[in-house]
This record gives sequence, C-alpha cells and structure tokens, in this order.
Amino acid sequence: MAGVNKRKRGRKPKSDPPPSTAEDIPSPHIDIDIDDVVFSVSNVELIHPPPPPTSTSQRPRRGRPRKTPNLPQNINPENGKTLKVTSPTRDNKPNGVASLIAPGANGAAAVTSPAMDAVVKVFCVHTEPNYSLPWQRKRQYSSSSSGFVIKGRRVLTNAHSVEHYTQVKLKKRGSDTKYVATVLAIGTECDIALLTVDDDEFWEGVSPVEFGDLPALQDGVTVVGYPIGGDTISVTSGVVSRIEILSYVHGSTELLGLQIDAAINSGNSGGPAFNDKGNCVGIAFQSLKHEDVENIGYVIPTPVIMHFIKDYEKNGAYTGFPILGVEWQKMENPDLRLSMGMKPDQKGVRIRRIDPTAPESMMLMPSDVILSFDGVDIANDGTVPFRHGERIGFSYLVSQKYSGDNAAVEVLRRNSEILNFNIKLATQMRLIPAHNKGRPPSYYIIAGFVFTTVSVPYLRSEYGKDYEYEAPVKLLDKLLHEFRQSPDEQIVVVSQVLVADINIGYEEIVNTQVLAFNGEPVNNLKSLASMVEKCNDEFLKFDLEYQQVVVLQTKTAKSATSDILTTHCIPSAMSEHLRA
Repeated sequence: MAGVNKRKRGRKPKSDPPPSTAEDIPSPHIDIDIDDVVFSVSNVELIHPPPPPTSTSQRPRRGRPRKTPNLPQNINPENGKTLKVTSPTRDNKPNGVASLIAPGANGAAAVTSPAMDAVVKVFCVHTEPNYSLPWQRKRQYSSSSSGFVIKGRRVLTNAHSVEHYTQVKLKKRGSDTKYVATVLAIGTECDIALLTVDDDEFWEGVSPVEFGDLPALQDGVTVVGYPIGGDTISVTSGVVSRIEILSYVHGSTELLGLQIDAAINSGNSGGPAFNDKGNCVGIAFQSLKHEDVENIGYVIPTPVIMHFIKDYEKNGAYTGFPILGVEWQKMENPDLRLSMGMKPDQKGVRIRRIDPTAPESMMLMPSDVILSFDGVDIANDGTVPFRHGERIGFSYLVSQKYSGDNAAVEVLRRNSEILNFNIKLATQMRLIPAHNKGRPPSYYIIAGFVFTTVSVPYLRSEYGKDYEYEAPVKLLDKLLHEFRQSPDEQIVVVSQVLVADINIGYEEIVNTQVLAFNGEPVNNLKSLASMVEKCNDEFLKFDLEYQQVVVLQTKTAKSATSDILTTHCIPSAMSEHLRA
C-alpha cells in the first residue's frame, strides 16, 4: 500500500554512533611488540549475551548473530567508543585500609591498595644471539611486562620477561620515573627472575607482597598487572580451576602449576595473582592459545616460587630443580606386575632407562620397580597423594628437593628383592639443551665450514617455531630420546658452508652432525677445535652423518680461513668460549 513503509528484508542498516561526551576517555595508542606475545594469548574474545526483548513488539534479529569484536573491556562493542571507567567499590576495613573490590566468579576477590601498589611495570631491552650466525647478535627490541615487590628490597618477574636483557627498568604504580634494575638471578626452568634496584627512592612508600598458601579448587584469584590495552594497572578475576604438573613453555620442564579462568594477556607476565586475603598465591606466566578454548591462564604457584627464592638465598645463585634421572613406565597391567614379581599389595613404576650421567645410574637398574620416594608410596600410574581427593605425579616430590639433597628411594628387583637407596639428586644435563642460560652460542670456522652445537634455540632459529616438524628426524630423535654419555658431550654440526674455492662441492652440507675427525670421535665443539688447530697431518678429514666425508688439505684450509673471515666480516674464527 502507498504511504506505508514496508519492512525490508536482509541485514539491518547500521545506526550512527552516538556523539562522544565529556565522560568518554580516549583510547590510547598501543605499540605491540610481536616478541612480547610469545607466551600469552594476545586476543581474548569477550562474549556478550544478547539482551532479552523488553516487549512483544521487539523481535530478535533474523539471520547470523552479530559478531562481537575482540576489544578491551572498556570499549563499547556497539559503537567502538571508550566507556567511562567507574571507580571500584571500596570496602572500609576495621584497620582503616581501603580494599579495592574486583568482581569475581563468587562475588568479589579483595586486593588491598598496598598490595596493588607493590605491582610494578617492567621495561626491558633485549638483544638476542643469532644462532644461525653465531658471531652476530640480532637487532635489539623492547618489551614490557609486570612484576611485584617482595621482602628484602627485591622484585619478582618472569624469566622470559628479561631473557637476553641489555637493560631493565622498573616503574611503580602512579609514578612517572623509571628506575634501572639489576638482575640478581634468572630461573629458566621455573620461568622466574629476581631483580633489585639500588636507588633508595624506589623503595619509599612500597610495602612488600606477602605470600599465601597454595589455593584450593574454586578459590577466587585476582591477577594484577600491566597487559596490553593501556598503560595503567589492570585487574582480572577468576577461580582456580585445576592444580597439576604443567609443562612450562619457557623452561621446557614440568613443574606444579595452577590453571585459572582469569584472562592473562601479553604484558601480564610476571604479575602477581592474589587470593581473597590479599596474599600472593602465584605469578602469571603463560596462557593457552587455541581456537577451542578461552580464558585459560596459568600461574606459577607459591611452592615453586619459594623454592626459587630459598635456592637463591641458600646458594647465592639459582642452581635449578633436581630430577630423578630415569624414564619410567606405568604398571597398571596386572600381567606386567605379576611378571615383575610384585605382590598384590605392591604398587610402583618400572624404570625403562637411566641417564648415564645421573647419580642414580650407580645404584638403580633398568626394570627396577620404584615403590616409594622419600617414604611416600607411588601408585601404578606414577601418582602420589596430594591433598584431600587429589593426586599428583610423583615428580612433584622430586621438584620439592634442592640440587645436592639426598632422597630415599625404595625399589623392587626382578628377584623380588626390596632395596633401599639414598640417592643424591642433581639437575639434568640434556644432550640437546633447551636453553643456553644466557650464554652466546659457540662456533668454530675452518675453510668456510661453520661448526656449532645444537640446542633448542638453534633449531628454532634454523627451522622456525615449528622446528619439531621441520628439523631433521635424527636431530629430533636425539632431542627427545637421547641421553648424554658424558657430562661434556655435545651434538656438533656443520651449520653451513661459506662458499669459497677451497670448499667446492661441499656447499650443500647443512646441519649435518660431525661424528669424527681424522679417526678420533668428536665429543664436543671445544675438542674438535683443539684437534683441528693442533693437526699437522696432510689432510683434515671430517666424518659426517650418512657416511659423508669431507677432506681438505691442512695447510690450504688454514691459510684460506683468514680470507673467508675477511670476506664475510667475521671477527674471529672461534668464539670466546673456545679460546678460554
């Protein structure tokens, strides 16, 4: 009918956004460094349920539901404007200290103002080594993360926040001054770093954070830090959803960890997680990034933190977390237990292999059944009692020890003999290390052949973040399954060949292991460099993997090395570590 507006089919037209008001707060410009988002989820999707219709005339929209953009919590998803941030509710305590109430899953988790004042922003300039060109370093970059003040004029943050640091600065909440910090210790395995500041002004008006006990499931937690999305302090709340042995991405180790449902974004790393009493129960350090999950963050719990702090106070440096140098098998099959001579009331795990360099290799044997560790019985699935209604992997008991401590281990031998050993625990030395612990990579060059050692950072530099799929199978097999046969053993490879007349025909040799030199086994890079430098034979003969052989005339190779170094602007034929 004429004069009547018919309802048009299809998508509804967008309405003009409302004009901004004086209460609107402009969104700050954010510079995000891609290297700062390696260990945390950079985008958290906020799900806003549609409002119910207020009358029968308001019908829900047809078609696909409107997408909600990934915006910070103070951004209106309807018009993209920044909303006014309301002040948190204050709860006046009897002692006169006001508490900031952050909404949580079970009401609220209170964080006192002095505790929040102890949270600092960490600014770090990193200069990473270039593992593919080990005589160089990469271009420096900057990152920001979080930390918090503890007793003894010290600050805790994450190890990956200050990895390969050149300079570290700290800024307090509400301050415009950055203070230069000193790195006291870096715990690579547990992803914790300890800092301090020499300037007395930094410590004025700051109360150290107090640590609390390990929380229980469903306990409320509040994560405080300086994530992306703004320059001021941020508070997110959630509950403890899981407590178990976790894989620590940065340290490539497995230690006790907390899983929480509070958002942990880039920049939250190193910030404290408080309980409802305002005590710190952990350090935010990583989150799970996957299309099928959301709001899964991980926190380093207080037992791991206290182990790191006491280790530093006891030894004056970080010595690491010891391990039991064995690989074990579950004993859940009844026929397997019967064949091992186990009685119906006996439980434990079977030893598959033993690290030859570990102290355990002098006492334990393959096919021994570990029945207990330090008096705690081990179940057939490798777990031990943890708390009421909870069990945890027995590696937790090992991680509670310190390097050099003794532990009582009870085992069952094949002849049904029960033996008790007092084993001295030590940290593990991997054949392909997960980290170089801040040291630059070693290298040696002769006749254009670049020799270096294999580590996880080297594999990541050569093959990218998917090195576990792209690297040569033999190197991956050594990474996952091989033990060192001696404490100083290394995997030495020809990283590349710098093309010159002397090495014609060898140009395609890349990342191939060196097995022997002139008939002598190559145990590590230093021994290889020493043998080559001292060689007076007519030829230099390198035996490589896959039955490859490289032969060079000794005098010609050594004389050509200088010209090759000059051509490629390489300062030295070997790294400082090898010359020492």
